[in-house]
Amino acid sequence: MSASRRVAVTGLGTVNPLGGDVASTWEAALAGTSAARTLENDWKDSYGLSVDFACQLIDGALEPLSRPEAKKLDPCGQYAMVAAREAWQDAGAPEVEPERLGVVVGTGIGGVWTTLDQWDVVRERGARRVSPFTVPMLMANSASAHISMELGARAGAHTPVSACASGAEAVAAGMNMIREGRADVVVVGGTEACIHPMTLAAFANIRALSSRVDDPQHASRPYDVDRDGFVLGEGSAILVLESEEHAAARGAEVYAYAAGRGMASDAHHISAPSAEGQARAVREAVSDAGVAAADIKHINAHGTSTPLGDIGELRAVSDALDGVTDQIVVTSSKSMTGHLMGGAGAIESLFSVLAAKHRISPPTINIETLDPETPMSIAQNSTVELPQGDLAVLNNAFGFGGHDIAVVFTSA
Repeated sequence: MSASRRVAVTGLGTVNPLGGDVASTWEAALAGTSAARTLENDWKDSYGLSVDFACQLIDGALEPLSRPEAKKLDPCGQYAMVAAREAWQDAGAPEVEPERLGVVVGTGIGGVWTTLDQWDVVRERGARRVSPFTVPMLMANSASAHISMELGARAGAHTPVSACASGAEAVAAGMNMIREGRADVVVVGGTEACIHPMTLAAFANIRALSSRVDDPQHASRPYDVDRDGFVLGEGSAILVLESEEHAAARGAEVYAYAAGRGMASDAHHISAPSAEGQARAVREAVSDAGVAAADIKHINAHGTSTPLGDIGELRAVSDALDGVTDQIVVTSSKSMTGHLMGGAGAIESLFSVLAAKHRISPPTINIETLDPETPMSIAQNSTVELPQGDLAVLNNAFGFGGHDIAVVFTSA
């Protein structure tokens, strides 16, 4: 057992509003594509929704699932299964003893569609008509359970449920499993499928969502002076983590290294963030990675496009890095994907890994007037090349309830 075991990223998979796989997603991200659209349904008229747009999963993303498989999975689980299969194949379907293979897939809400649909069945058709698959579909650990069964993973199957930090916490937990010697390979990530009338209404009623119903494509605008809230998104991203020794022994391609993780909690407020907690998570992640503040060249920020959160996060990061931020390029991919909730930290980890590998920062789109209080350089509406040589990338994910997670990836 060694806490110093290096953790390699050897596989990536995703389904999300930008693309149905990693290649198409990365291409769309570099092109600065907005996935936000007005919903093509009657929810606004039927339920009186004040916000009727979101970043829905791209069409065709679930075609790899057979109909019998899809019927036994909530959309939350469907997204994760498709992403996990891509990641596993991308990693070369590594041969590993079942007792040395783990799964950690987080979610913020879990099977909300199944929960609410089956409640409708009870009310309208009676208890005897409820699906026998209801509990396995709605439980938050459904995705990690199904992936573990498909891959035969017996080192542990875990499910962090930490609101918008869930996906990043899964990455951190998977790192810990490898470092502690519990596993040689861990499939990690996050998933969410909560674009539903109830969740849209709930987030709108606490004024968390952008209200730009007349211009949804430009609604998510982190760091813009006129930002007014996030855009709800959905999807999943999965990473295959592997001990450096195991990856080297089989000649695996290494995208990057998952080098450090920081985990803190605010104990402050159920929805308002704490800069102190965020700074502690970042400081711990950088220290754990064994890098200096000057080594951080890129940040995929939590950056939700809220008036309070965006600038507060960057100030917390600056504090954690002792102000050594002049060489850092910041982006918020939520400007394109929307906020994937429990999947956010996972897809943003995926973007961070690709940024480290390809030496390029995706843009933060929709910035018309940069907030003058922004304390760092933003990849404003266009990609930015990152320097050659060793570099470190920071990914932040913060969740309602004061969950603060930071992960540092370093170039391979």
